[in-house]
Amino acid sequence: MEIRYQDTHRFTESELERLFLSVDWSSGHFSDKLCVAMKNFDFVFSAYDGERLVGMICVMDDGIMNAYVHYLLVDPEYHGKKIGRTLVEKVKERYKNYLRIAVIAYDKELKFYENCGFEKSKDSSAMFITSLWT
Repeated sequence: MEIRYQDTHRFTESELERLFLSVDWSSGHFSDKLCVAMKNFDFVFSAYDGERLVGMICVMDDGIMNAYVHYLLVDPEYHGKKIGRTLVEKVKERYKNYLRIAVIAYDKELKFYENCGFEKSKDSSAMFITSLWT
């Protein structure tokens, strides 16, 4: 297995559906919308095993100060292979001159993000208006 990393905004509906549903994210049921969303992100970096999409990170930014990691997902079959950490490092390099890189992490993922250099806020909480169930 040799993982290839690529900066791309173009995906097929089926590869996005497969990757998102592999981590049980309900967004995978809206693969047509995900294809459009990927084109609109400022930065999308992906991991491939051959032709198989096995991970991705998607970032929105304001062009100078703040970057927000919206999606980071790795196919569970590829967990433990440092794909997620490599994708975060690509973001940290891309946004090294920004004042803030933010992420909203699920509680079970806090340790991963802390190991990547993120710090949990002591005085703020994420809030949502959403119809997604994950």
